[in-house]
Amino acid sequence: MSAAPDPAGSAAAGSRPTGLAGDGNRIVANGRRLTWRDLPAVELPSPAAVLAASAVDALTAARQHATRGVELVLSTASRVDPGLRDDLTDAGFTVVALDRGEVTVLDKGRQRAPEPDRLWLLTSGSTGRPKRVGHTLDSLTTVRTVQEPRTWLCPYAPGTYAWWQVVTLSLTQPGQDLVVVEPGDLDDWPRIAGEHGVTAASGTPTFWRQAIHRDGQALARVPLRQLTLGGEPVDQAILDQLRQLFPAARISWIYASSEVGASIVVHDGRAGFPAAWLDRAAPDRPTISVEGDELIIRSPYHGAGLSGPVRTGDRVEIVDGRVHIVGRLNSDEINVGGSKVSAGLVRHVLTAHPGVAWARVTSRRAPIVGRMVVAEVVPAPAADHAPPDEAALVQWCRERLPDYGVPRRIRFLDEIPVKETLKSDV
Repeated sequence: MSAAPDPAGSAAAGSRPTGLAGDGNRIVANGRRLTWRDLPAVELPSPAAVLAASAVDALTAARQHATRGVELVLSTASRVDPGLRDDLTDAGFTVVALDRGEVTVLDKGRQRAPEPDRLWLLTSGSTGRPKRVGHTLDSLTTVRTVQEPRTWLCPYAPGTYAWWQVVTLSLTQPGQDLVVVEPGDLDDWPRIAGEHGVTAASGTPTFWRQAIHRDGQALARVPLRQLTLGGEPVDQAILDQLRQLFPAARISWIYASSEVGASIVVHDGRAGFPAAWLDRAAPDRPTISVEGDELIIRSPYHGAGLSGPVRTGDRVEIVDGRVHIVGRLNSDEINVGGSKVSAGLVRHVLTAHPGVAWARVTSRRAPIVGRMVVAEVVPAPAADHAPPDEAALVQWCRERLPDYGVPRRIRFLDEIPVKETLKSDV
């Protein structure tokens, strides 16, 4: 699941756009100010797996694909281990490093004819080695209605679905400027965003929680008019915290993935989406269903070879007429002595505590019952709330959960852990 801009007015996948309407849009990256048309022209093999050394290099590869149709996998070196490199070369991709506009061949791929205009996205790999999902620039360009001028923050790892969502918006729409943050600068992104007048930002709940935890006042000074969340389960606590900081902004959460594209968009400030949306068919719109407790999506924005209903592997719960996406099927449910509890539900209870900035809920072996619920917690800044101790959080959970769902061990962390994907594997 990925965060993305609002795909209202999108159309089904088709051929690559012929013009780059956003070529004059401003880009700020690596301390440089330039436009799309200022990026260097580079000679890339096709098919190519490009390992970009910087944000500018990643954008350069994206524009080369847009203008020349090079069959492309785009990533950073840190996301491609030796085993994945072997998989790519076996599939015919020549692996190249792109550093300051210089192309260096690392591994030559098995010879085959390229597939023009094809983009391949690497999944996050949270359930194993990353897989390739085929798209085109057109199938990734989900925002087609005319947008008000905005300056977008792009904090994502190059080549991910969410990265392409922000990048295609800037490539194809005039007035959509881009401020790209390198991984080493992520802790300082509110200052960078404020300095360059960022008005729209997309990130995971962990990304937003980390910014609030580090310096909520600095975050509040960013002139944001559009905030988007996705990539992880979105609970009411983070929506309410962002609404308090940005009372006049539109706050959206989006369900999107490499496999099914941007499929669910919610703007009403509430966690979950209306159950009335289930099984609702409309032209060029995804159809959302639930089978058992799994989210099923039939989408016009799906990856290559994924037509029809796609089992997402995401677990849902329907509460008070809202459908909540709570976690992965293979990791969300905890069996405590025969009674089952959702790790997502326990996490939501913990993060609803005013003294908790972030929580992760898992299980560990226990005598008699087999497994017991455990948690990791990052307290909210002491200036806002007195940090809770373990006993206080256990009591909070006892008042809101059945006994088998109450964490038996709570470990406190100083910082919110975050991966390159901006997720924390909750």
